[in-house]
Amino acid sequence: MDFGIFEPLAIALGLGLLVGSQRERDEEHRRIAGVRTFALITLVGAVCGILAQDHGGWTIAAGLLGITALFILGNLLRARGEGGNPGHFGLTTEVAGLLMFGVGAMLTSGIEAPAVALAGVAAVLLQWKTKLHGLIGAIGEREFAAMMQFVLVALVILPVVPDQTIGPYDVLNPFTLWLMVTLIVGISLAAYLAYRVLGVRAGSLAGGVLGGLISSTATTVSYARQCAGNPAAAPAAALVVLIASTIVYVRVGIELGAVAPDLLRQAAPPLAVMMAFMALLCVGLLVRIDSSDMQPPNLENPAQMRTAIVFGVLYAVILLLVTAVREEFGQDAAIYGVAVISGLTDVDALTLSTAELFSQGRLSGDAAWRAILIATLSNLAFKIGAAALLGGRRLGAYALATMGVSILFGTALVLLWPA
Repeated sequence: MDFGIFEPLAIALGLGLLVGSQRERDEEHRRIAGVRTFALITLVGAVCGILAQDHGGWTIAAGLLGITALFILGNLLRARGEGGNPGHFGLTTEVAGLLMFGVGAMLTSGIEAPAVALAGVAAVLLQWKTKLHGLIGAIGEREFAAMMQFVLVALVILPVVPDQTIGPYDVLNPFTLWLMVTLIVGISLAAYLAYRVLGVRAGSLAGGVLGGLISSTATTVSYARQCAGNPAAAPAAALVVLIASTIVYVRVGIELGAVAPDLLRQAAPPLAVMMAFMALLCVGLLVRIDSSDMQPPNLENPAQMRTAIVFGVLYAVILLLVTAVREEFGQDAAIYGVAVISGLTDVDALTLSTAELFSQGRLSGDAAWRAILIATLSNLAFKIGAAALLGGRRLGAYALATMGVSILFGTALVLLWPA
């Protein structure tokens, strides 16, 4: 069986849900078609396109005529309701019927597995009416604006960026650069949406976990500011900051898995040991303090265009620096100094640049994971300073005691872990 046929169907479902979610928010348009209807319409189009490969373009024309007729019918019904009780006339059942027509045709064409999967998706969409409508309703204007900004980054800008190498050392590719931007924004946005929908209600500890996936540095700054006029909150703030810093290694693992899976296999053991050590510190601190009086962090939308551009520039600069140091000095260990400096402000850029160089065969896996770990340790040092400067002496002391020990442990891993 050709599993490649699932790709256009999955893309069709995703795009249908995307556009449908926007229409769902518009009270005027949702009377004609909402999130489920648009998803089903797009799937109908995909099915017709697949069938057209064997049966001719008439299948697409027939599907288009059918959808058009349904929209005309829906508008006529809606027009008749104006002036009195307009009611709510949906098209989900009609579109689902068209989809099942296409599924049946796929089955007769010998495309059994995708047809069965489509029927299952349709059933789930029909059953999840209340859940999908509730989810769309739970997303506020800020969250929806963030989603649309990510659409701009990933679906509007990325496809038109040139895919060719430019600049010194033959290492900068605009398409790859913006692809890295899309990856980082996507990870941060997913955590941000979860935080906005769930994290605030779940409490400060969950906010720290999600904050670590969005931006552990921003989380540190936010909690440090809470402690500026409330020294009693320092232990709880230190715990949440430590949790966010621990989750950074999950974020690093996601990035490596997406860009350089082979490097992830080499880096996973030492990074997992580091994360486990910090997790133990979190547990030890948790049993000693009460975090119930802490407020969730105030985190900004990570999909803003300014944020994406700044990260793109930072990634390009660090990639050039790492390459230049590697080429000029001829030793992998020479990049460790770059890792220390870049880690003070951003771990993601160093992680992705070393992963990219590893994928190109310009950097060994051993040097790559050590540089990444060094960058995270440098970032911990920066957070200690930020906690002390913004949160006061007590928070600084807690940060130094927890993250300082983590830095010492991580340094030992860098020096003693076998090559």
